[in-house]
Amino acid sequence: MPPQPVVTPPRIKSVQRTALTVLVLAGTLNYIDRATLSVANPLIRDELGLSIADMGLLLSAFLWAYAFFQLPGGVLVDRVGPRRLLTVGLTVWSVAQAAAGFVTSFTQFSVARVFLGLGEAPMFSSAVRVVRDWFSPRQRGLGMGICNTTSSLGPAIAPPILTFLMLEFGWRWMFALMGIFGVVIATAWFAVFRDARDTAFSREETAFLTEGEQPSPGNVTFKEWSGLFRFRTTWGLILGFFGIVYMTWLFQGWLPGYLEIQRHMSIRTTGFVAAIPFIFGVIGSVGFGWITDRLMGAGFSPVSSRKLPIVCGLLGMAVFTYIAAETGSNFIAVACISAAVFCNGGASGMSWSLASVAAPANCTASLGSMMNFGGYIGGALAPTITGFIVQRTGSFEQALLLGAFIALVGAASYILIVRQAPIQVNELEGHLATA
Repeated sequence: MPPQPVVTPPRIKSVQRTALTVLVLAGTLNYIDRATLSVANPLIRDELGLSIADMGLLLSAFLWAYAFFQLPGGVLVDRVGPRRLLTVGLTVWSVAQAAAGFVTSFTQFSVARVFLGLGEAPMFSSAVRVVRDWFSPRQRGLGMGICNTTSSLGPAIAPPILTFLMLEFGWRWMFALMGIFGVVIATAWFAVFRDARDTAFSREETAFLTEGEQPSPGNVTFKEWSGLFRFRTTWGLILGFFGIVYMTWLFQGWLPGYLEIQRHMSIRTTGFVAAIPFIFGVIGSVGFGWITDRLMGAGFSPVSSRKLPIVCGLLGMAVFTYIAAETGSNFIAVACISAAVFCNGGASGMSWSLASVAAPANCTASLGSMMNFGGYIGGALAPTITGFIVQRTGSFEQALLLGAFIALVGAASYILIVRQAPIQVNELEGHLATA
């Protein structure tokens, strides 16, 4: 029997559309803002007298701040709510972005980059909480997939947008204008969105949003947050997402350099070709979300309907990255990298979707941020490790093979460590009672 279509109550559908629209705008801005330093790299170095090593430290200042603020950021989303915390986060990162246009030293730029990382940290944990609160369990795969398109859409459109702003107005105004745009989005988010906890639902709406799930026990406590670390699922998500985000930043950080150094493409050609894989990443994120919701509608459990696409995505990343490393054909290499990024977009989005069903509702953002903490440890390491390997060997081959191996380890983490059943409220309470 084919799965029954999900009939969304009109008010819920309106909130879903509004929330997704602003979240996609904010998430895309999130990734464009990360790219400003890379795009303006030569001009900034010349004007401020910075070395290449200094620029590397500025890049890592953002990544480490972003990674380590995941843990408090997630629990704050669950306690304060995505409406307020994402508004604060958007404002902080946008002010930091604008302030970077007025810096006069390395130290000032470092502070701006740290606050950019702190402000951006709650973005995706807020998104996963919004999807958990306002989407039916059979809709959350596609909902999170749409939110996750920004991880590929942003890097694809950032170079032309930022280059235009930089050439027209200068690199300082490029930073300032992006910061102003972020404050506008923050204001719009606070104006149009309301947290589910502040909304009175009808019986029909409640039944639609829960579909038999356990009711949320209230705001997450510090004991509940720390209690999540007692479950294998939490560690499986942390380790598995490490592999996904490592692969994300392997390509986001080094794809142009790979095409120029390894594949001997011109800068002009690289600017066009490097955008192609990220277009496939957008398709993968939405496509995997659609598949996940179809699997759940066909009778797969909330966890298994997400684990299966994630594992397939990681295995696909490993296979296609291996082929790209070993082929002598530029066409096959770009095609395989596009396929790998397609799988990466899908696996990444469905990992966030898995976080929306793998724990009690009041711990959704907390679990997602723990997962993202592990992911961005991998994200922070990938560009550095790749750079060292390329410098030592003169080739990207071993760096790509290492990435393929890490993707395999990530797949094994989801298969062997993440449980088939979600963490239940009574399980979490039982662990706390015996602690």
